[in-house]
Amino acid sequence: MPSFSTTRRIAHSATNMFDLVADAEQYPRFLPLCEALRIRGRQDMGEGRSVIVADMTVGYKAIRETFTSRVVLDRGAGTIRVAYLDGPFQHLDNVWTFREVGEKACEVGFSIDYAFKNRMLGALMGAMFDKAFRKFAEAFERRADEVYGR
Repeated sequence: MPSFSTTRRIAHSATNMFDLVADAEQYPRFLPLCEALRIRGRQDMGEGRSVIVADMTVGYKAIRETFTSRVVLDRGAGTIRVAYLDGPFQHLDNVWTFREVGEKACEVGFSIDYAFKNRMLGALMGAMFDKAFRKFAEAFERRADEVYGR
């Protein structure tokens, strides 16, 4: 099963980075392979927690796939957890962590574990997904510089 994990020190606050990752509607503007994202619903759970159900369409060349995820935003814990609900994957689990490490710096952790249901689709998209996931943290860091300045 493919997986990827990284931790990066970012020159922005954990709060700003949490907000940036939580703003899923903006993903098609800057995230590799993300062509569209539609929020199906939001629920405020109180105490800084909310849940989003979203459809993300990813594509590369002539291949397009849409999948649905349940995203738990937990501001107090500094985590965003993505659980796969439906689409071309056998499973997909993604966790973001945000931890302050200075006045204007934080550590952002990103981990993802996934497997496609269809072996052929996995063979076609697997290498591209692996490259894209390795660039996700960089894409969010560049986006933070655009939104919040350097």
